[in-house]
Amino acid sequence: MTLYPAAEIPTGRTIIGDVEYMQDAKGALVPISLVKPQYKLEDELVRKIMGFAIALSEQVSRFKEHTFDDLGSFEALLAQEYESTVGGAKGNKTLTSHDGLFKITVQVADNIVFGSELQIAKGLVDECLNEWAQGSRDEIRAIVTRAFNTDKAGQINRSEIFMLLRLDISDPRWLRAMKAIRDAMRVEGSKTYVRCYRRATADSAWQAVSIDLAKA
Repeated sequence: MTLYPAAEIPTGRTIIGDVEYMQDAKGALVPISLVKPQYKLEDELVRKIMGFAIALSEQVSRFKEHTFDDLGSFEALLAQEYESTVGGAKGNKTLTSHDGLFKITVQVADNIVFGSELQIAKGLVDECLNEWAQGSRDEIRAIVTRAFNTDKAGQINRSEIFMLLRLDISDPRWLRAMKAIRDAMRVEGSKTYVRCYRRATADSAWQAVSIDLAKA
C-alpha cells in the first residue's frame, strides 16, 4: 500500500494509445468518455484538497520535529551554561516571551493502564454496594458503574476510576478495593504535548494557537 506525499498524488488517469482512462475503485480502467462529468469534477476536487491536506500534514510533522529539537537544544544550553533546567516534575515546563505575549507549554502525560488487580477491586466494591443497597447514595452507584464500564474503545474509564479514589469512605473493604486499584495502575510510557498560546496584551487572557483542523 502506497501513501503518496503531496507532491506525488497521482492523477488517476492513464492514456493508452489515443484513449484516456480513469481507474475505478476496483482497479479497472474506464474510458474517460464514459465517466459522468460530476464524477470527474468530484475526483479532481478530492485530489486537489488532498494535495493541500497532505502538504499541510507534512508541514505540521516537520514543525513538531523542529520544535522538539529546538526545545532540546535550549534545555541543553541552559544545562551547560547555567547548570539549570526549565520546568518541574516529569518534564512539564512553560516558556514565555519577554513581553509576556507568547507562551509555549510542554506537558508530559503518563499512559496509565490497569492490571488484573482491578477485577479484585471491582469485586470488593460490589460487596460494599450490595451491603449498602438500602443506604448507598445513587451518585456513588453511578460513579462505580461508569468506572468499571468500558468505553467504545474497550478501555476502562480512567477519569471515573480516579474519582473513586477521591471518595471518603472508611469501610475496610472499600479501602482494600482502593489499594487494589492503586496496585493495578501501570505506567506504560508517556507522551509529550507542546501547546502554543498568544494574547494581545500582557493582562489579556491566553488564546491557544490551534493546529487542529477540527478546532481552527
